[in-house]
Amino acid sequence: MDVISRSGGLRAVEAGVVERLGQSLEGHVIKPGEAGYDEATRIWNGGVAKRPALVVRATSRGDVVETVRFAAENDLVLSIRAGGHNIAGLALVESGVTLDLSLMTSVEVDADSGVVVVSPGCKLGDVDRATQAHGLATTLGFVSETGVAGLTLGGGFGYLTRQFGWTVDDLIEAEVVTADGSVLTASRHENPDLFWALRGGGGNFGVVTRFVFRLHEIGPEVTAGLIAWSAEEAESVTNLFRQVTENAPRKLTMAMLMRNAPPAPWLGEEHHGKPMIGFVVNHTGSPEEAERDLADVKGHGSPWADLIQVKEYAAQQSMLDATQPKGMNYYWKSEFVPGLSEDILTTYRAQFDGLAAPANQAVLFHVQGALNERHEDDGAVGNRDAAYACVIQAMNPVDDSAASERNRQWVRTAWEALQPYSTGGNYINFQTEDEGDDRSAAAYRGNLARLERIKGQYDPDNVFRVNRNIAPRKPSTV
Repeated sequence: MDVISRSGGLRAVEAGVVERLGQSLEGHVIKPGEAGYDEATRIWNGGVAKRPALVVRATSRGDVVETVRFAAENDLVLSIRAGGHNIAGLALVESGVTLDLSLMTSVEVDADSGVVVVSPGCKLGDVDRATQAHGLATTLGFVSETGVAGLTLGGGFGYLTRQFGWTVDDLIEAEVVTADGSVLTASRHENPDLFWALRGGGGNFGVVTRFVFRLHEIGPEVTAGLIAWSAEEAESVTNLFRQVTENAPRKLTMAMLMRNAPPAPWLGEEHHGKPMIGFVVNHTGSPEEAERDLADVKGHGSPWADLIQVKEYAAQQSMLDATQPKGMNYYWKSEFVPGLSEDILTTYRAQFDGLAAPANQAVLFHVQGALNERHEDDGAVGNRDAAYACVIQAMNPVDDSAASERNRQWVRTAWEALQPYSTGGNYINFQTEDEGDDRSAAAYRGNLARLERIKGQYDPDNVFRVNRNIAPRKPSTV
């Protein structure tokens, strides 16, 4: 069979070589046309269609070692699939080798020690369900179908970020298979340079086969949900968002979104399809604290819907899943912003005029808090000057090319209008397939040179290149 080579072009790989790989695995190899291939290559962003020449469905660390060595020794392009939720579809590589970790889904909670050990194929919901059984949680994202591995390696933020920082700030240790097939432990005490790079450097340095996260006492109940108003109230609502977030305790996290109202049962039919603006809210304090801190929000204007209530934290973690269904065509752009001036709020509201599809939305996540107090030695994630994350999102069926082009143009136009207010940084996990090295450099901020040196140490031949790639800088011989 022909497989794409790291040297360029296709390389013939004999059937016997592939057969020997399969015999060395606890898992199995799948080729196009075989049972399970379509499932293994179906990812969240349906707008990205790639057909690997081989898919290795790993079930153990040993399988990961064998696959990495196979790709490296045969000079083959290798991609890593964990949750398959990357917006740019980096889980797959056309005509290459995809290492699929999605069957590795163990979660082990040590409540006494306050840690959770997570395998790389886990999704956020797997971890939340296991940890919430003990009234504990680690800092994860907003959609429970997201993979833990990709979220973490790109930094990760969610409802607990204001209290505890990036997801990687909760990472204590990682087990990593590097480009030569070595298995290393990375922590503050072992291979600290590798540990630093893993925390925000994406999948550039190896395949993480085990994550160890710090846990916090959260829930099992929080005060959370959605509140939404007509777009006619947008000016007062955006000003309210600024007022509340600038003074909010860290137990309160809010995101503001504007979109066309979905045909949801919690909205009156008379509102369906009309422009709306709303807040997604999560408060980890007592119901009494939440009532006090959210009084201005719940008392504002004439909401179309108010779903803020005491609920299980795990339910809140999956509340937004329905807004991100698997298999649609997605296109996003993001920036971090340092604050909400009147100019940026005016510009944000102006994007209502261009909403091109029912599911398009512009979101401002409030992230300011613990992440601003950490230091660069806490990881490569950067962007510790961020107060808000601005994300412009488009979604449409994959077979509607006209809608896709309209949506992409709306995202680009909205992003171009809002980009001047940026800190200069963006979120690596929200970069789409058409964003270049300059955008990756902006995401890594001042950490890029150090990341290049560490890449040169652990992956000098760039085996791990199907990612937001960091070019290896080989050590000087002078």
